Amino acid sequence: MSDARSPEQTRGGGSMWRHIANAPWPVIAITVIVLDQLSKLAADAFLDYHEPVPLIPMLNLTLSYNPGAAFSFLGESSGWQRWVFTGFAFAVSIVLVIWLRRLPPWERWLSWGLSLLLGGAVGNMIDRLWHGHVIDFIHVYYGQWSYPIFNIADSAITVGAAMILIHAFFLDGRKGKG
Repeated sequence: MSDARSPEQTRGGGSMWRHIANAPWPVIAITVIVLDQLSKLAADAFLDYHEPVPLIPMLNLTLSYNPGAAFSFLGESSGWQRWVFTGFAFAVSIVLVIWLRRLPPWERWLSWGLSLLLGGAVGNMIDRLWHGHVIDFIHVYYGQWSYPIFNIADSAITVGAAMILIHAFFLDGRKGKG
């Protein structure tokens, strides 16, 4: 009896990773949104506000609410920032969807970066619309130094932005050189 699996499938799951790498951008963005929202619901339900729960050295779960933008920028304002940041996230999301729809299929790295950015922007936008603030809960620190508390959407935005920069500076120029 012959083995009907492809060489990629017999090499320890290469086909699975190829499938993940080729995932369409809506799947990536929706996955980020779902993971972000589920983790925020869990953090809000099971953590006490500003009470750290140590996971490992240098990493706590600490529930925090951010009414501002990154690093609580404009967090002390009177509330108008909620709608400005929501409108900005909505506009950026529309631009990202248009950009993603126009990308050729071989631009996987850029597609992943833009998809992560889109998922993160929508995840935080949902918080602003639903709660009036963004729920943060991941706290990285070392000694007296403490990084601002963040969430999965923030992580996706950071990784996505880094991927876009890597594409722009290192990958985009290789198109006609081979």
